[in-house]
Amino acid sequence: MNDLIDLAALFAKIGLVAVGGVIALIPEIQREVVEVHHWMDLRSFSTLFTLAQAAPGPNLLLVTLVGWYVAGLPGALVATGALVIPPAILAYSLGNLWHKLKGSPWLATVQAGLNAVTVGLIASAGILLVRASYVSIVAGMLAAGSVLILMRTKTHPLWLLGAGALLGALGLV
Repeated sequence: MNDLIDLAALFAKIGLVAVGGVIALIPEIQREVVEVHHWMDLRSFSTLFTLAQAAPGPNLLLVTLVGWYVAGLPGALVATGALVIPPAILAYSLGNLWHKLKGSPWLATVQAGLNAVTVGLIASAGILLVRASYVSIVAGMLAAGSVLILMRTKTHPLWLLGAGALLGALGLV
């Protein structure tokens, strides 16, 4: 029962600062479930993230899987509900105010700040996941090379995923 209460409190708090969606919250979710509550280790968290990304649907599936891992079906329902319901109430409550302030220089400044926060949170999530899945120097070099290729060319990411899968199947990574 304590785990359900802790899951509800954690994901309600995290949901209220979900600037940029669940992907931007990965470092904080990881810190809470691995380092603070010790519900799982970093490798298990990385595996749940990978499973959530592989499954069709929203990135919110990570939260559902964390809840399931911690407390089964009740945990999945509590974690998901706690992440979704408080921000939905907040968004509904602030919707009229946001609409009234449309075109305001103050609102444009807030949006620019939120954009910068989102980029930083998503970048930190990427760094965290690379660290969690680091296996060898070759794999690290492949990951860094893939990032460079994606940043400097118009190569579709599926080509790089396919090449990584092939290298893994051949036992080279």
